[in-house]
Amino acid sequence: MQNRKVLLEIKHLAKKYGDLAPLQDVNCTVESGEVISVIGPSGTGKSTFLRCINRLEIPDSGEVYFSGTLMSDNRKQLRETRRKIGMVFQSFNLFSNMTVLENLTVCPITLKGLGRKEAEAKARSMLETVGLAGRENNYPDELSGGQKQRVAIARTLCMDPDLLLLDEPTSALDPAMVDEVHSVIRDLASRGYTMLIVTHEMRFAENVSSRVFFMSDGRIYEEGNPEQIFHHPEKEKTRIFVNRLKTCEIVFQHPQIDYAKTIAELAAFCHKQSMGIRTVNLVTRIFEEAVFELLQTRETAFPVRFTVECGDAGQSPAVSICYQGDEFDPLKDDDLLSVRILKGTTSKAEYSYVERENRLYFLLPAKDTLVETRKIM
Repeated sequence: MQNRKVLLEIKHLAKKYGDLAPLQDVNCTVESGEVISVIGPSGTGKSTFLRCINRLEIPDSGEVYFSGTLMSDNRKQLRETRRKIGMVFQSFNLFSNMTVLENLTVCPITLKGLGRKEAEAKARSMLETVGLAGRENNYPDELSGGQKQRVAIARTLCMDPDLLLLDEPTSALDPAMVDEVHSVIRDLASRGYTMLIVTHEMRFAENVSSRVFFMSDGRIYEEGNPEQIFHHPEKEKTRIFVNRLKTCEIVFQHPQIDYAKTIAELAAFCHKQSMGIRTVNLVTRIFEEAVFELLQTRETAFPVRFTVECGDAGQSPAVSICYQGDEFDPLKDDDLLSVRILKGTTSKAEYSYVERENRLYFLLPAKDTLVETRKIM
């Protein structure tokens, strides 16, 4: 981390759209080799911040210095600077009428003046870097969403950028495709690429970042290393935001539960928290056995509140289920298969009744470790 040069410096950056001012006073520096995740609630100017850096959006005021040079609207200077700043969009932005190889070579040939043979060799090398060797002749419509985004990253790498700007690179992907893109970004981080990443994937941000910017009120409200921001934030809005992200709450107002929608919502939350497949399966199993099997037939129990808390790194995830009506402890009946499953697959299974509210509490094994095997059947 020593002898790093300041690659990017931003002073008092501001941008308005009519009465809306997503950026009001943004100040920061980015050193070469840093990986910085930009997080915060929706509408706080995170994407606008990235787009103002390479002037896809023109700031109303403020200064952006790249490699010590003040960026301006001078076409020649802007063209030269943009060659060194790569942008990866959430919607891929591939040319659908071009093959993968053509998508990767068009900019190096037209903007950098590379010969076709050299550009194609570079493209094949970058496709190998992102795990897509052999896909040169495919068209974008023949690829999955995750593959399209990896092609978009490879296309950016073909320009040999000094800085990579990634604007929610996984937000348009199905959960099953997110990991493959995260894997590529982690690999780029290990290779020393400098990156600014706008993301809603908090566990990923925690694992890949050297620093984190939390944006609120049109500015970088708090910044620090991942340990500070995600586990010891100093400012109130950061604490509220981080704690809210660690919890998923679903309220079932009546027994007619949309099973598929609920499973998808739980799986998406667990995936964002980088929970392993075993933990995802345990969370959905608790929903199935406790809510679907034990409570659904008791109309007086509704509304039912189902809450998943992911906990901090290394801590066990937990599930709590709160429901209405008279005192009713379904965990007492060990003859029920659902009860034996719930007790046999969790580290702790407890019931309480406080202020006329029933509560089931289940503690899951940490880090996807198996609890001691118990006889369920």
